[in-house]
Amino acid sequence: MKELIIKNSKIRLIQGDITELGTDVIVNAANAQLIMGGGVAGAIRRKGGSKIQEECDKINCTFVGGAVITTGGNLKAKYVIHAVGPRMGEGDEDNKLRNATLNSLKLMDKHHLKTISFPAISTGIFGYPIERCAKIMISTAKEYLSGITNIEEITFCLYSNSDFQIFAAELK
Repeated sequence: MKELIIKNSKIRLIQGDITELGTDVIVNAANAQLIMGGGVAGAIRRKGGSKIQEECDKINCTFVGGAVITTGGNLKAKYVIHAVGPRMGEGDEDNKLRNATLNSLKLMDKHHLKTISFPAISTGIFGYPIERCAKIMISTAKEYLSGITNIEEITFCLYSNSDFQIFAAELK
């Protein structure tokens, strides 16, 4: 595990399964239609139960770069923030990933939540390069924590050791 303290908050990196974490919120790398199919979303749906998808269905959709919040269902996390990252090749991907991260953090403060765990958004089926993802997500988290926030901890939960090492190199 790697950590960085910023003001009264912490950024930490862990390798593991995001669906097993007990932070207030885990982030789902969502699609704009909020349909929880495969990858991280599928794992969250399987472990969290149908209530999460039912709440997504009521919200209906959001935009690329947007984020919405639902219950955590049967997960250890109380809530799931569904953040929509970019698909490689659609244009303005870096800004869209930054907005997905930033909008997730803004939802945390809006709902008075303290701890959040992110996956490497858009790096799976959406084809976004992991190195660029690490750079953008970590710099956005550092910048946000440097401002006025009640967030105590941002965790980046990386599934593979290679992804963890790329995020660790970026956190230094």
